[in-house]
Formats: sequence, structure tokens, C-alpha cells
Amino acid sequence: MMGVFERLSRIIRSNINDLLDRAEDPEKILQQLITDMQLDLREAKLEVAAAIREQKKLETQYQDNLAMADVWEKRAVSSIKDNNDMLAKEALKRKRSFEQLAKEYKLQFDDQVKSVQFLKSGLAELEAKLTEAKRKKDLLVARQKRAKAQKTITETMTGVSKNGAFAAFERMENRVKDAEAHVDALVEIESDRIEKKFADLENININEELAELKAKISKSEG
Repeated sequence: MMGVFERLSRIIRSNINDLLDRAEDPEKILQQLITDMQLDLREAKLEVAAAIREQKKLETQYQDNLAMADVWEKRAVSSIKDNNDMLAKEALKRKRSFEQLAKEYKLQFDDQVKSVQFLKSGLAELEAKLTEAKRKKDLLVARQKRAKAQKTITETMTGVSKNGAFAAFERMENRVKDAEAHVDALVEIESDRIEKKFADLENININEELAELKAKISKSEG
């Protein structure tokens, strides 16, 4: 019996936060911890029930021996009334024997009562601890997940700073800007070239029209 309580006490006293730090799956570890506590608690309840049964058995044996002592005392009285001292003495011996047994059972019964009370008290405390562990499980898992996330972010940011990832992004951005500027310049040059072609074409058309007009005037004057 005490082995069960000691085992449960060790579980309850264990550093759950330390388990969380070392566990790959803290939630699974905590659930297994609670499951183990429930199994051990169930075993403890069975042993407490057995102790209670033993207490009742000792009480019954105590009462039975008291009753038998009373029976033999009455037989001794009856023998005395029958003037049979020898039978009365034998009855008194039997009475004394049952009284002695009753005394021994009473001592065992009293000890068992104390033991059962102690075990019941311990069991109640362990049940309370188990209930508390169940309430804390989700909170502890949430705390561990939050701490893990914060650690991951911090390590990631530290790693990015160390390997120059941000600088690489800036260099890439500058290259893209240079490429865009080059394309814009090419577009502008091509646009100027096309405008010149249109201007040259327009001049050719005007010169032709001017020549035609001059020819027309000359013809009309002649």
C-alpha cells in the first residue's frame, strides 16, 4: 500500500516544467503522466478498499469473540447453579480464552482503524493532486508551445541577421532597380528614335507638297 502512495507522491513532486523542457511532445508526456497517476490511484483505491474490508473483518472477529466469552460466562453461571464447579471452571477457562482473543482482535482492529484513516486521508490528497494536474495540463502545454514559438522566432531572427539574408535581399532589390532603370532607358531611346522617323517622314511629305505647289504656280503663270 505505502509503495503505491510513495510512487504517486514522487510523480506529484516531479518537476513538470523540466519534463516539458526535455520532452519532444510535452502534451503527450503530460497525458501519459496523468494516465499513470490514474492507474496508480486506481490501484491505491483497491488497496484502501482491501484495508477497509480487513478492518471490518477484525471488528467482526472481535465482536464474535466477545459474544462467545459472554456465552461461556453464562454457561459457567448455569453450572454453578447446578452445583457443578468443575464444569463451571471449564466454562470460565473457555470464557477467558475468548476474552483474550477478543482483546487481541481489539488491538488489531484499533490499529487497522488508524491505518485506514491515514490511507483515506492520503488517498483524498492524491485525488486532489490528480484533479489539479488535470487542470494544469492544458495551461502548461499552452505555456510550453508559446515558449517554443518565441524561441523559434528568436533563433530565426538571429540566424537571418548572422547569415546576411536581409543584406542579400537589399542587394537583389538594387539589382532589380538597376534592371528596371535600364529597361526604362531603352524604352525612352526607342521612343525618341520612332519620333525622329515620324518627323523625317513628315518633312519628306512637306517637301514633296511644296515642290508640287511650286510646279502648279509656275504652270499657271506661264
